[in-house]
This record gives sequence, C-alpha cells and structure tokens, in this order.
Amino acid sequence: MGRPKALLPIDGVRFIEKIVTSLRLTRVGRIMVVLGHNAEQMRQKINDLQVDLVINPDYKQGQLSSLAAAIRSIEAGNDTEPVDGILVHLVDHPYINADLVNLMIDRFYETRKLIVVPRYRDRRGHPVIFSKALFGELLAAPLDQGAKAVVRAHRDDTLEIETNDEGAIIDIDTPEEYRTHVEKKMRAD
Repeated sequence: MGRPKALLPIDGVRFIEKIVTSLRLTRVGRIMVVLGHNAEQMRQKINDLQVDLVINPDYKQGQLSSLAAAIRSIEAGNDTEPVDGILVHLVDHPYINADLVNLMIDRFYETRKLIVVPRYRDRRGHPVIFSKALFGELLAAPLDQGAKAVVRAHRDDTLEIETNDEGAIIDIDTPEEYRTHVEKKMRAD
C-alpha cells in the first residue's frame, strides 16, 4: 500500500479506529492491537485509541505470528476475567459489523463450537472466533499455513454464520482495492 493500512482514512477516521470503534459496540471483553513493523511509531500514532497493545517482534513471519503474540499475551496476563476465546480481526478488513460480531459471540456460547466464522455468498470472512481450547494448536500451527491449518483440522467444530454483510469479505490489500471499496464509497456519500 505504500503506507500502514491501519492509518488509511475511511469514513473520516483511520482503519484501526473504525475497527476499534465498532468492537466497542460489541460484547468483546478486551480489545488488543498487535503491532509489528515500526511498532513504536505505530504506538504513538494510535495511542489515543486506549487499547491493549501487544508488540510482535516476529512480525516478518506473517499473520500467524501476530495471533501467537496475542495469545501469549493473554496467557501471560493476570486478568481476573476468564478468557473463553479470541476474536481475530485483520486491519485490512475495515468494514466490521458490531451486530454480526455480537451474533457470532452469542452463537459461540450457544453451540460451543471451537471456531465461528461469517460467510458471505459462499466465502468465509472475518472476524473469526477461536475457542481457548485451540490456543495450543494455533501456537503450534505451521507459519506458512497460518490459522487456516487449525480451521481445516476442525471442520466439524466450525460454525459458519451466513451474513448479508459484504464487509465480512472486503479485504483491502492494494491501492486499487482501496479505490474500489473506500474512495468509491466516499464519492457516493
């Protein structure tokens, strides 16, 4: 992208701010942001969000290393609140729906499935909930396969929630995708 995705403007705020604001409207207990490349500079630029920051020194190893850093932080923490799972959301998926997240959380507890994922028109999206029971497997998963290896290993324990929210699958990785999904929307508004 040429600059940090977390800081890209969307709807008058930064990607990360839009995501955190949406998560604050949900029943998510604790919001953690994992920082990797230029972590200290990013910390300074998002310090106003008042979230728990986790530094991933192994960020060059990919997304799974960031998830592992978050899990290790949870496991090392002294929180009095029990942790039942982790809701994973990527910064390049800025369209997050608080109602969908709450539905996913409700269904996670109702069904006791190990993984809960939204599905839009036959495509799995984000965020994804992983049960605490999978933390060990996520930490041991092959870096080149990421969390998908754990998801594949637990097909029968995965709940897919159908949604009409296209935001669940919008992934903005390139300037072209940014123009398609964000700038086009800004011009329409």
